[in-house]
Amino acid sequence: MFTGIVEEKGRVISFTREPQAWRLHVAANQVLLGLAPGDSIAVNGCCLTVTQHDAHSLSFDVLEETRRLTNFSALADGAHVNLERSLRFDGKVGGHFVTGHIDGMGRIELFEQRGADFYLRISVPAGCERLIVHKGSIAVDGVSLTVAEDLGKSFAVWLIPTTMQVTNLGGKKAGDAVNLEFDLLGKYVEKLTARLANV
Repeated sequence: MFTGIVEEKGRVISFTREPQAWRLHVAANQVLLGLAPGDSIAVNGCCLTVTQHDAHSLSFDVLEETRRLTNFSALADGAHVNLERSLRFDGKVGGHFVTGHIDGMGRIELFEQRGADFYLRISVPAGCERLIVHKGSIAVDGVSLTVAEDLGKSFAVWLIPTTMQVTNLGGKKAGDAVNLEFDLLGKYVEKLTARLANV
């Protein structure tokens, strides 16, 4: 479980196909503190298990299914990825509850500065429109954001300058794919109401 409050931008050292799995090797600093093999780290919002680490980097095994269904399929050496350690029981929930299970990939339609802030509009995969909730929470590449506009097949959020600096969203552009995780509570409500409608 995570909060969607990105701790740092890591840098992809390599992402290679190994005999048993894809191996993602990332340079990092902050998330290495107190880290142990087997710990969970959200990478662009996707929950991965640490397999190895040293003083400057960490590695993950990535399933082909995960690579195919997330924007990991476009990762290149040197790319920035958002990193967050899993939530501690004595920690703060500054964003919202994020599981690290990606619902699908969105596509950036529009990204522009408006005044001091930044407006970001993202299309959603078919079938996910029902999960967009105006003023609800959504994780975009693991960043906890608030839906400012529900546009049917897309949604819009506003980003403050700090988010642009601390996360990899500052380097995104129209056409880029982003990992989306819709609000957990909204997904449960949607599932329960759908079942009740069929009773």
